[in-house]
Amino acid sequence: MARRRTAVLVSGRGSNMAALLEAAADPAYPAEIVLVLSNRADAGGLARARAAGIPTAVVESRPFRGDRAAFEHAMEAELLGHGVELVALAGFMRVLTEGFVARWGGRLVNIHPSLLPSFRGVDTHARALAAGVRLHGCTVHLVSAGVDEGPILAQAAVPVLPDDTESTLAARVLAQEHRIYPAALAWLAAGRVRVEGGIARVAAPVAEGALASPLPDAPALPTNRAEG
Repeated sequence: MARRRTAVLVSGRGSNMAALLEAAADPAYPAEIVLVLSNRADAGGLARARAAGIPTAVVESRPFRGDRAAFEHAMEAELLGHGVELVALAGFMRVLTEGFVARWGGRLVNIHPSLLPSFRGVDTHARALAAGVRLHGCTVHLVSAGVDEGPILAQAAVPVLPDDTESTLAARVLAQEHRIYPAALAWLAAGRVRVEGGIARVAAPVAEGALASPLPDAPALPTNRAEG
């Protein structure tokens, strides 16, 4: 099976992007990262991508202030120019329009630092601490028109410890983000995801020895939407 040509969109340091690049360095991984695109020229993720030999592009969002559709069309020109089939958001700090989401429906994936549907939006770790929850975590989901909404592909939970600060909790969640995002992207790229009634279901590998986890020696990946 041909590897699916994938773009990663970043606005900052790109730590989840780096986890995807590491997974995709394996020729058996079903997604090939062919572009890292940012809306900020100073995004740290761009330098990390260039160091890994990945093509990069910048479409600054500021010149398009007030015209989100024009900004997205400029982004799409880069995506289509690189033959992109899948798009992975990795700390991309722009809310996408319904039109963009519709055009990339089923091919657009995001990771969010909370156990959705709890704590949509920003400052998730501080809000989790303020709410006194005992479990926090991260979610990989297909993107829908609503902010931090869409069918869930995978989730990982971590305990909230009595002495946790925002930074210690964030670090523990980030370690899980780096684990589940490459796995969920692999499922999508391998054609193992289907959506029924707004729920994403992940099929078992089609053959013995097929890719079950993109990370060597990774423990079983938690997902509340798997079958088989």
